[in-house]
Amino acid sequence: MSDRHSRKLDQAARAAWLYYIAGNTQDEVAAKLNVSRQAAQRLVSLAVAEKLIKFRLNHPIAEAVALEERLRERYGLTQCTVMPVDPGQPNPIPGIAIAAAEQIETHLEPREPTVLGLSTGRTLRAAVAEVMTMNRPEHKTVSLVGAMLRDGRAAPYEVVMSLAERTGASGFPLPTPSVTEAVEEAQVLRAQRSYTRILELVAQTSACFVGVGSIAWNSAFHHDGFVNDAELMELIDLGGVGEIAGRVYNNVGEPLHGAVNDRMVGVPLAVLKECNTIIVGGGDQKVMAIRAALRGKLAKGLITDERTAAAVLSLG
Repeated sequence: MSDRHSRKLDQAARAAWLYYIAGNTQDEVAAKLNVSRQAAQRLVSLAVAEKLIKFRLNHPIAEAVALEERLRERYGLTQCTVMPVDPGQPNPIPGIAIAAAEQIETHLEPREPTVLGLSTGRTLRAAVAEVMTMNRPEHKTVSLVGAMLRDGRAAPYEVVMSLAERTGASGFPLPTPSVTEAVEEAQVLRAQRSYTRILELVAQTSACFVGVGSIAWNSAFHHDGFVNDAELMELIDLGGVGEIAGRVYNNVGEPLHGAVNDRMVGVPLAVLKECNTIIVGGGDQKVMAIRAALRGKLAKGLITDERTAAAVLSLG
């Protein structure tokens, strides 16, 4: 394939992504790619003719692939998916969700019994909504985060039971608060059989899909009630930059000791580090958290978008 034809297919794939996945009109596609409307139509038609389009985009866009390779090499990742971005859409979640759904389906479609771990979050909830329905009662989905907030409310953006319902798998939520008021209370909960059973299941997982959050004022971790104002400021003072499954870490991916981290009841980062853990997330506010997690080898895989991938790599 000539370089010119390869670039043409790249452009066709981008046009198809903007049209079929991002929901742009042909006029909007033309404007974003800086081509005429007729050229945009031809590019979308080329994507169909070249079978780049199935139900989802089926073309490895060259720029995204280059970012994937750089991330794999720099951080020793075993798998990396970088989704293209819509130049006019600042929210990367829709594209990331589709990529994560495809990987979740890869683990759950076979009949061989498997266990899949998931944390919580908006991106994972969007991904689960994209997973095709199936009947796989032989599989298990297990939560990596407590199912409740400290005041008894259900943890926001829980996904384990939602995925179980879509796939027929058995769902195993973690029947504890995500965070307690005292270290002693957290220790008691971690000693219970319900908690140790979750750890046993996590050890059997084929993959753990985890969201990633920033440690900042009005971040999701703060806004959704996992920590209060004073706890957030303490975490920031201790050098916290990101969280996975409610566990906070510093800029080199080391878990923080003390503060609210000792009162979290989710699966420890040390456990997730030994699993086939895949970070799912993107956006400007998550760049530092993703970079720190990759530096600390907290995950073996990453699903993100082009803009976030480039920003992570630019930090060195």
